[in-house]
Amino acid sequence: MTAGEVRLLPVGRGRPGCVRRVQAPRLGAPWWGCTVVAVAVVLAGCSGGLQAERSSGGFVQGEYGITVVPAGERVQAPDLAGESLSGEQVSLADFAGQTVLVNVWGSWCVPCREEVDDLVAARRQLPADSVVFLGINIRDDRAAAQAFEDRHGVTWPSLFDPSSSLLLGFRDSLPAAAVPTTYIIDADGRVAVRMLDKQTAQTFVDVVTDVQDGGDG
Repeated sequence: MTAGEVRLLPVGRGRPGCVRRVQAPRLGAPWWGCTVVAVAVVLAGCSGGLQAERSSGGFVQGEYGITVVPAGERVQAPDLAGESLSGEQVSLADFAGQTVLVNVWGSWCVPCREEVDDLVAARRQLPADSVVFLGINIRDDRAAAQAFEDRHGVTWPSLFDPSSSLLLGFRDSLPAAAVPTTYIIDADGRVAVRMLDKQTAQTFVDVVTDVQDGGDG
């Protein structure tokens, strides 16, 4: 794929249905009331293989909240760093050169409870030497969050962010407009994908693999 071209992957959440024309903000603009670029999205047989036609720039958000940024238009991820739920210092910079799945969650969040087992399954399927998972736990109680992770077998670290301040770093590119929100950071440390709302294990695996293999999401 070339810069300016985007592709939306099958989301693996049952029959996706036909996809409508969508509009999305240009990279670097606020998500509200901003200049938009329209991209026609086509679906082969309404059963998978979502693809977007070549656009003149910007990114496209699909029906399932998956936003893909062309490689040539990605911006650096914010400096995510702080104390983990277990009390250790963790930074996105610790994982330089690897693809990082960043999941924003809270133990109070019903969709997060529904999604966590899919995240655990995706972690088992993706290569540990090149893919890292990192959580951002927001507006939560530390003990409740730790109990949630223990109960579901979560093995990756989560930054403890009760004030949600770490999310401010995404406000000029792809804001976290829902909980859960998942970002895919490419091996160059740039934001490649944003996924709003809960997703399936297969979706996580497909999107991460596509970023690694194709570079354009």
